Amino acid sequence: MNYFKDKITIVTGGASGMGRAICEQMGQFGATLVVTDIDYDGAIKVADSINAGGGKAVAAKLDVTQQEEVENIINETAREHGRLDLIFNNAGVSILGDERDKTLEHWKKIVNINLFGVIYGTKAAYALMVKQGFGHIVNMSSMGGYIPSPTDIAYGTTKFAVLGLSKSLRVEGEALGVKVSAICPGMIKTPIIYNTPVLGVGDTPPTPEEIDENIPDFLFYDVNKAGKAILKGVARNKEMIIFPFHARIAWWMVRLFPTIFRVIGRLQVKGFRKMRIGDPENPDTQ
Repeated sequence: MNYFKDKITIVTGGASGMGRAICEQMGQFGATLVVTDIDYDGAIKVADSINAGGGKAVAAKLDVTQQEEVENIINETAREHGRLDLIFNNAGVSILGDERDKTLEHWKKIVNINLFGVIYGTKAAYALMVKQGFGHIVNMSSMGGYIPSPTDIAYGTTKFAVLGLSKSLRVEGEALGVKVSAICPGMIKTPIIYNTPVLGVGDTPPTPEEIDENIPDFLFYDVNKAGKAILKGVARNKEMIIFPFHARIAWWMVRLFPTIFRVIGRLQVKGFRKMRIGDPENPDTQ
């Protein structure tokens, strides 16, 4: 991983989950990190941990829905260090639920963070990196960026868009020295599993213990292994960084047998509607 030594790097959503794993591992590989998150205290803890381990990191509070804030952190980092080598547009959220229960406010929240947050970071970093003649933009998509995401439609919409943005900009940026990659993970055990709101199932969200009981560990990939897979893909300048094995299988299946995901999606929707209060398909909650 010598690729990352002395790389000036910004990571959004760096206080937890895959963002934290990326930051901590890049710190071990000698990168200089700007750990950003709307959770400033969490970002400080990650930066302090990296510095305590002999790495180099600073924390910054960043709301990726605010274009000016995103542009400022990118430009300030480049001014301080003379360049920007890498940016990971990682921050994201999800809201689960039947589409009948989602409002436009739910949609706006997800689109503003997952899509416009990525657009703001990509646009500002791309302009800077074109002037430099080098740089690497890494955007967080998902397995949900290439297969249907029933009960998580707004999230899936943004991840399809991020993948399209990244693949298209990669072609434009190639001759200008700018690399672009999209991260497309499958199911990873991160805090988003426990923090995602679930609409239509009552006022009491499932507890972490209930989630763990219903979703076996073997279905989820370890977040630190995810960090390693991401950095390995970035170092190799891969267009799409798809992992773990179940996500790679899904990538091939959607290309070879696309109708299979309609069947899987129907089962997913049916299972969710068994929990949905007042659903015609769930007489027990009428």
